[in-house]
Amino acid sequence: MEDQIATITPEEVKSRLKKGEAISLIDVREDEEVAEGKIAEAKHIRMMEVPNRLDEINKDDEHIIICRSGRRSENVAYFLQENGFKVKNMAGGMLAYNQASE
Repeated sequence: MEDQIATITPEEVKSRLKKGEAISLIDVREDEEVAEGKIAEAKHIRMMEVPNRLDEINKDDEHIIICRSGRRSENVAYFLQENGFKVKNMAGGMLAYNQASE
């Protein structure tokens, strides 16, 4: 059994950003999804590009992985965790983030 991926709620992400915490957000959605809006602080790395762009992801930091609903980001989080990265999946993805209150 694979280790579970830790999750973080959209409310927690909003709260941490509001406090000015330096957190790493990685948005793994496709370009056209990101064009509809993303979290300003998030780095956009499409899901299929992640394996080729690992050198852009700092192993010392914890990264919050984001997609539309939380499924793709969970897959990316498993991949990154297996490669030695510290990750959390944002539960519910951008759909939940856009509904979340501050």
